[in-house]
Amino acid sequence: MASQSSIVSLMLFSLVVACNAGGIAIYWGQNENEGTLAETCATGNYAFVNVAFLLVFGNGQTPVLNLAAHCDLSINGCTVLSSDIKACQANLHWDDLARYLKGFFDYVWFQFYNNPPCQYTQGALSNHEDAYKQWTSSIPVTKIFLGLPADPQAVGSGFILASYLSSNVLPAIKGSSKYGGAMLWSKYYDDLDRYSSTIKSHI
Repeated sequence: MASQSSIVSLMLFSLVVACNAGGIAIYWGQNENEGTLAETCATGNYAFVNVAFLLVFGNGQTPVLNLAAHCDLSINGCTVLSSDIKACQANLHWDDLARYLKGFFDYVWFQFYNNPPCQYTQGALSNHEDAYKQWTSSIPVTKIFLGLPADPQAVGSGFILASYLSSNVLPAIKGSSKYGGAMLWSKYYDDLDRYSSTIKSHI
């Protein structure tokens, strides 16, 4: 079943900045110690950087973006991010943007953590596999990303060791035509554990 955070993740796609890498999406914007947006893109580990979070939207409201300590929209309009966004987009293919704009969603990242019906539980891969199969069979999108915490400290539950992910979880789901890769929470925690670097060759 769709959790509120899964739906919000869908809505955040409009805030995605693409980078050149294959199959890993990362959330950026909620910890001042995660480095800049440009540094995040420059790692080469991420295919997508989700700039998080859009807190207020719809019903004629002015959208409100929360980027924690990176910038304050009410004070400087976050203009400090302009050069970072340009750096992230510098090596992109604008035809990718055109393909994105033709539909509502091409990629979806579901949160498979802090969500017991969907998440991996030690020794019980079947719940996780079943939830992934349910999402891939019922959502009409091009690719679905497996949302994971990048470090055990990042979340309350659902962390998967990189070695187990690579040897057990990914082989069980990569056969899906909708498999897109992994989405990690978050850049700060990925810096702590180097999760993306460990799994990148298996994605």
